[in-house]
Amino acid sequence: MNATKTRPGPSLKLSLTILFVFVASVLVILLLRNERDSTVTTTKQIQVGFPAPNFTFPDLNGQQVSLSDLRGKVVLVNIWATWCPPCRQEMPSMQKLYERFKDENFEILSVSIDSTGREAVAPFMRTMNLTFPALLDPRENIRPLYGVTGVPESFIIDKDGIVVEKIIGPIDWATPKVFLFFQDLTTKARS
Repeated sequence: MNATKTRPGPSLKLSLTILFVFVASVLVILLLRNERDSTVTTTKQIQVGFPAPNFTFPDLNGQQVSLSDLRGKVVLVNIWATWCPPCRQEMPSMQKLYERFKDENFEILSVSIDSTGREAVAPFMRTMNLTFPALLDPRENIRPLYGVTGVPESFIIDKDGIVVEKIIGPIDWATPKVFLFFQDLTTKARS
């Protein structure tokens, strides 16, 4: 009897190739998902009493603004979006706070996470007559950096770059109590 070797036909080769591509794709997706998940889960929540992580985002004019450039000033970092009703609600009182303290070692950095960036934020700022700096973070890089779970979230940072308050949700920034709090911070000497 004559033994002949059979070679895999084209359909078997095609099936094996498709199976290989499928398995490789699944592995890549799982690896990317694990990498993304580990980035988020290893991010520390911002805690009062610890240094605020530095960030750099463009403003509405395209100028890069870094938190570290404001060392020596009290900074209110507000993370928000134009589509967020509570964010919209607190903006007029934030403008009053800015007007009251802008000349007293104080700055607001409102970091917008709107996916369309300047396209959404610039008209919003004009319509609401907001003059404090708006920074653009359409990729939401601030979320894992600051452990943000929703918007608005605000962080008050002292002159030495230390987080002194974390506020989840909207507040009225123009009350006498809030003004007194910022007055104390802006007049306090650096450590």
